[in-house]
Amino acid sequence: MKTAIIGGTGVQRLPGWTLQAERVVAEGICWYEGALNGEPTLLLPRHAKGHTVPPHRIPHARHVRLLKEHGVQAVLATAAVGSLRHDWTPGTLVVLSDFLDFTRQVTTLYDEQVVHTDFSEPFSPLLRHALLHAAQQLNIPVQPQGVYVCAPGPRYETPAEIRMFRMFGGDVIGMTVVPEAVLCREAGIHYAALAVVTNLGTGLSEQPLTHEEVTAVMQGATERIAQLFTLTLRQLRATPL
Repeated sequence: MKTAIIGGTGVQRLPGWTLQAERVVAEGICWYEGALNGEPTLLLPRHAKGHTVPPHRIPHARHVRLLKEHGVQAVLATAAVGSLRHDWTPGTLVVLSDFLDFTRQVTTLYDEQVVHTDFSEPFSPLLRHALLHAAQQLNIPVQPQGVYVCAPGPRYETPAEIRMFRMFGGDVIGMTVVPEAVLCREAGIHYAALAVVTNLGTGLSEQPLTHEEVTAVMQGATERIAQLFTLTLRQLRATPL
């Protein structure tokens, strides 16, 4: 099974990553060929090299089409998220299971066709099971389920918005996962996301939120992410589709 990792905020590389080649496709779009602790995979930085593309300008459709063209069958993604729960503090890892889409835009590969895609299981059960199995084997604590709220960004949310999203059943909030999940499903690519809580949502903490805080927490989680993804990739390598 050919795989790719989409690295979000704070994940331009992972511990144990060996670079073989860098491919620049267009301005703001690049990907790397290499291996994670010996497991061959592609690595696509969601925000481009050096984190230069803001969330509302990420070319999600081009990313997914690129992965599809290169034969990718499964994508593991990272996501920096704010927590809508007091009990999920910074550093908590969540294997996402569902989402609420508040991006205010239509995301699809089928602008000119009538295609209605099933989302009864928004994230790949195959990849979710592999991630959870890896976490169990490595004894790395993860939350096995979590509802991701996707906001458009690039600003952070207001206290009233956080209260609303909590009432709607959200557990964590971010700006990028839903377009990827939708497009990968339409493209026939398995997709799962490992979310890392970097902060409490606005109003749940007295501290103002900064991008530097988010990046620092993500960088502190990269070792655990690398361990989980390595073992997951190892499992997927022998998995027929």
